[in-house]
Amino acid sequence: MKFLANENFPIASFKILNNIGWDIEHIGNTNNGITDNKVMAIAMNESRIIVTFDSDYGELVFKYGYKPPGGIYLRIQDFKPEYPGKLLIDIIDVDKLDVENKFTVIDDNQIKQRKI
Repeated sequence: MKFLANENFPIASFKILNNIGWDIEHIGNTNNGITDNKVMAIAMNESRIIVTFDSDYGELVFKYGYKPPGGIYLRIQDFKPEYPGKLLIDIIDVDKLDVENKFTVIDDNQIKQRKI
């Protein structure tokens, strides 16, 4: 799987995922300040699952019909910069949660998924 970390995804978490071999790019490193629509276009063109803290991506998928290979919306509160990366490792690598072709919402208490 390939991932695209949105600009709001902590660099510390990005580095953790990158260092363990995940195929992940960070918008802040390559296209800082671009619109959500352009981030979505990059994700679709490069077949990357978006990882974001921005709820607007759910609207782009379900209201406006964008079809990325997946989306992960992190709705977690009060965390250290490394936590989102470690959380994704636990959920995807350890627990084997399938995030392809799904919009996944992760909050402090649960995980919800909806098919894209």
